[in-house]
Amino acid sequence: MTEIEQLLTRVAAEARNTRPWGWPSLPEPVDAVTLSRAEAALGFPLPPLLAELYLRIGDGGFGPEYGLLPLLDNPPAGEPAAVEQYLANRAAGRKDPDWPWPEGVLPISHWGCAMYACVDCRAPDATVLLFEPNADDCEHAWFVDAPNLTNWLHAWLDGTGWYAEMSEELELAPWPHFRIRTAPVT
Repeated sequence: MTEIEQLLTRVAAEARNTRPWGWPSLPEPVDAVTLSRAEAALGFPLPPLLAELYLRIGDGGFGPEYGLLPLLDNPPAGEPAAVEQYLANRAAGRKDPDWPWPEGVLPISHWGCAMYACVDCRAPDATVLLFEPNADDCEHAWFVDAPNLTNWLHAWLDGTGWYAEMSEELELAPWPHFRIRTAPVT
């Protein structure tokens, strides 16, 4: 069994045994057609591990805190689906250039207070970012939560994520690619 298969097995077991806030049950996984529709709406493919989570584990409803957002349809908790939230954030960023939303950065989990865990779908390692918009400006709103989705999932499963530590000061590194990824195309 590969390392990714082992990780998916651990995630599936945890997903069956826990329910994030607002989720009465684990949703069925999405099918390949739904995944294709989501990727077409986004204009980019999901990283392979993220696609496998939706295809094999469930359409959201598992993971840290409020759990993964569903891919294309609204969850029982009333949060927008990942695709819907991404498209809304991109549109809002075009209207307010002081708060641009980077292309290819998909919100996957809501933390509350408008904070999101996001996957950089354009990064080769699928970096997981924390968007914390309660900062004074957009330059200080993006942090690297985990170098990749694999590490982010392990932190959740092992109880070592920043959200489990409950420290007073968030000690995540700023995302260095924010300005590059949001610069206007000339």
